[in-house]
Amino acid sequence: MGESRTALVTGSAGFIGYFIGKRLLADGFRVVGIDSLSDYYDPNLKRRRQAELLQNAGFSATNEPIETPGLLADLFAEHRPDVVVHLAAQAGVRYSIDNPRSYLESNLVGTFELLEAARAHPPQHMLLASTSSAYGANTEMPYRETMKADHQMSFYAATKKASEAMAHSYAHLFGLPVTMFRFFTVYGPWGRPDMALFKFTRAMLAGEKIDVYNHGEMMRDFTYVEDLVEAVRRLIDTPPVRPTTAEDIAEGDSLSPVAPWRVVNIGNSQPVQLGDMIAAIEDALGIKAKRNFMPMQPGDVPATWADAELLRSLTGYVPGTDIREGVRRFVAWYRDYYQI
Repeated sequence: MGESRTALVTGSAGFIGYFIGKRLLADGFRVVGIDSLSDYYDPNLKRRRQAELLQNAGFSATNEPIETPGLLADLFAEHRPDVVVHLAAQAGVRYSIDNPRSYLESNLVGTFELLEAARAHPPQHMLLASTSSAYGANTEMPYRETMKADHQMSFYAATKKASEAMAHSYAHLFGLPVTMFRFFTVYGPWGRPDMALFKFTRAMLAGEKIDVYNHGEMMRDFTYVEDLVEAVRRLIDTPPVRPTTAEDIAEGDSLSPVAPWRVVNIGNSQPVQLGDMIAAIEDALGIKAKRNFMPMQPGDVPATWADAELLRSLTGYVPGTDIREGVRRFVAWYRDYYQI
């Protein structure tokens, strides 16, 4: 249990950060949150999430960018977190084409500030968010953590892959236990307005067409947010240990041979055709979508599909919420939030 533990959560007012914070507070952790409340999407949504977390006396918030020099070092020195969940990042594949510097600053400089703070005040376990986009041009599926991931197709994905390498070097040099988790298309209530589910729901309720990229020939391993939180919560208590020899690494484990570091997929292991996701929204709304078929966008990939066997072997858990049920819950939240 987490009664006496402190967790530092970066990106705590973000979609996933909000749910992680809620879960850790419910489990008795003291949660130190940090979020810049950036205007990449509606800051009011972030403020509402943060306001909900602040109703718990165990939560505190700092609203500054993580790349601010010395900010994380001061937070680590003051709170000495036992666990770190690093979610703060500039997100989005397409935005990284037009605004790459924001990714450099938040995803790389921000992660560097975090690693330096942890070097000075080592936590028991650091869990850093990566992305399924790290697999890049790989066409063999499902994606396994032991596959090479060298050909990222967006600058966003490149910064995430670079953060994995940065964290590995700190794990090796300073013995920091690090788990990198690669997310697969997370969705659900309180979700991001720049994601397809949110955009499609908004457009369909307004009677507008939805933009369907690659003419609908897209597959995604949609992962319901509370399933992801359950996986992260279990991984918190499963820190990697530096192996003594290569023989100590189980088959299929991404554990580094020279560091207490591994990468873990968190996905539903059930790729869904984009058309099936749209059908789930249509069913939940009772509205037929008007489709505007578009070509593939730069930096995007046609399919993602997680092999979640390593997650299962480490935690005994695999996400399993069906897309129809997850979409139904999102639509119910959307109608309530926007009073529709």
